[in-house]
Amino acid sequence: MTNEIRNSIGALTDKDLQPVIKCDSVYKIFGDNIERMIRKSDGNIDVQAFQDAGCIFGVNNASFEVRKGELLVVMGLSGSGKSTLLRCISRLTATTAGKIFIDGEDLLAMNNKELIELRRNKMGMVFQSFALLPHKTVLENIAFPLQVKGGNTQNSIKRAASMIELVGLGGRENYFPRQLSGGQQQRVGIARSLAVEPDIWFLDEPFSALDPLIRKEMQDEFLRLQGLLNKTILFVTHDFDEALRLADRIAIMKDGIIEQIDTPANIVLNPSTEYVAKFTNDVPREKVLNCENVMEEIGDASDLSEFRVSKDAIIATVAEAVLNEPKPVAVVDDNNETIGVLNSKTIIHTLFGTNGVEPVDIVQTADE
Repeated sequence: MTNEIRNSIGALTDKDLQPVIKCDSVYKIFGDNIERMIRKSDGNIDVQAFQDAGCIFGVNNASFEVRKGELLVVMGLSGSGKSTLLRCISRLTATTAGKIFIDGEDLLAMNNKELIELRRNKMGMVFQSFALLPHKTVLENIAFPLQVKGGNTQNSIKRAASMIELVGLGGRENYFPRQLSGGQQQRVGIARSLAVEPDIWFLDEPFSALDPLIRKEMQDEFLRLQGLLNKTILFVTHDFDEALRLADRIAIMKDGIIEQIDTPANIVLNPSTEYVAKFTNDVPREKVLNCENVMEEIGDASDLSEFRVSKDAIIATVAEAVLNEPKPVAVVDDNNETIGVLNSKTIIHTLFGTNGVEPVDIVQTADE
């Protein structure tokens, strides 16, 4: 960002521009004699040498940043390293090499006391297993981390009650976990993690144990909460559709390596590897791409339809209307200024084209 742009955004400070999470060449290697091999290599990780020694890479040279308020989804199949990466960033698992910074502070240099304070005051975590205390009510489960933190009992109960309302469990304050459905139990887990008002939210497959209908409801609830709270989130999933639905950006992992990290639209439009492309082949692009992603340059501005669409509108929501227009349709920005156009050809290609492949004209011969 240039100084001119920075000065024009007076509300932004250096801290606002600084990434909340920064990973620099992070490795997690499993095997015997890892420390000795690291010392012998003088810190330079020779992947082949480690693999030849029987080592397994849980995370292999991961470097990325997460900005304030961003929702980064780390997606991959079982064994890809996605959960290992999250555990390294939360320091639940020790890294083998690399640097991790939280709000500019060196996470790996923190002592136990500093780490405890960081987790208590800045980090919230939700995992696949609900881990609720069976002998405590909903209210008591949510208040529990506040009391462990040393909070006043009355204030803790008041805060827990407000979290119950936030996640839509009003009236169930005195229920025990066994009296709740799976979706309701996960709502309690989410409320408990939010009760301590974390700046950073780690979620590891939080909805994977739920049936499809409840899972969809929880995704809706999660997006609603993020719209209200604007947390910095690292969300792990094996479900590509879930990643597309939730993410600002997606990091796709395979064998500990981040294959691609980009916006959902760019991953669908421009997969960087064959592995990533396999996930995108069956994606209904019209439900992922917005008008700005596929619009064309403005030609003759005087020959446009009176109908207009927002740059942020998802193609599936405007496709029929654009196809019914005889003239190109203007795509407008937040100031209602025309920034591009859509026409029937663009919509048809988005609906029926394939990634990186132009439609083929079929020419009939006389023999046909």
